[in-house]
Amino acid sequence: MNAETTPNPAAAPHDRFMARWREELERSLEHLAPAEDVRPGRLHRAMRHALFPGGKRLRPMLCLAAAELYGEVGGTALHAACALEFFHTYTLVHDDLPCMDDDDTRRGRPTVHRAFDPALAVLAGDALQTLSFEVLAGCAPQDPCGPGRLVAELASAGGSRGVAGGQAGDLAAAETPPDAEQLDYIHLHKTAALIRAAVRIGAMCGGARADDLEALSEYGCELGLAFQIIDDLLDTKRDGEQADYVKVHGKAEAREAAEARTAAALAALGRIRHRDTAVLHSFAEEMLKRNV
Repeated sequence: MNAETTPNPAAAPHDRFMARWREELERSLEHLAPAEDVRPGRLHRAMRHALFPGGKRLRPMLCLAAAELYGEVGGTALHAACALEFFHTYTLVHDDLPCMDDDDTRRGRPTVHRAFDPALAVLAGDALQTLSFEVLAGCAPQDPCGPGRLVAELASAGGSRGVAGGQAGDLAAAETPPDAEQLDYIHLHKTAALIRAAVRIGAMCGGARADDLEALSEYGCELGLAFQIIDDLLDTKRDGEQADYVKVHGKAEAREAAEARTAAALAALGRIRHRDTAVLHSFAEEMLKRNV
């Protein structure tokens, strides 16, 4: 790793970690994404419009942090992290489409279907999704993770029993407002599944044992659910959002649920022995502080 950014020693562990990895991650995304001057240029411009500039890159950072627990500090884990960001970006492009949430802006800029057109946005999302698997297929994890496991992990998290299924539930909620059980299903699949996969894929890159992988899976799932609840608490635009924890449960119960999910994530992390989990611990704690 070329750590060109010097982390602030007073910053939280996850902030120091992101400062160490941010430029390296961005360079890798830039390198792996097709250039705008490569045909078909307009499609590649649409893909890059969605990718850059990015947000906090939470999922790839969680992947890298989980890999670093087991001594994997670059190479395979970095490419796996990029694959996760390509996949996540595809979900955002499709989520913004007129036939989905019909959003005009994303991260302060026009969404892909507004900057280009809906048809090209569909293709850009498709291309980002397939790029994620192309990149991940070239990643060789450490034993005991066998060949093909990383691709299978992402495919499972993203398919009809994962992100796509959660999105289908979200669409259904526009017709019939969800009850508590349906809401949990949507959040578990649409949001938590990919965060859980990010942690698991990183751990697999480093060769995590089965018991550690189980604990990290629980951590990622609980973290993902807490993330969505906190996102709902911070959202000031309640109109039109049916699958919303605050709308279904109210603010007080949502705050309690975010705290409980965070506590469960940290408890799962506590089962991992002889590894420095400070960065993953910090990710969960700081996420909850966003709701203070």
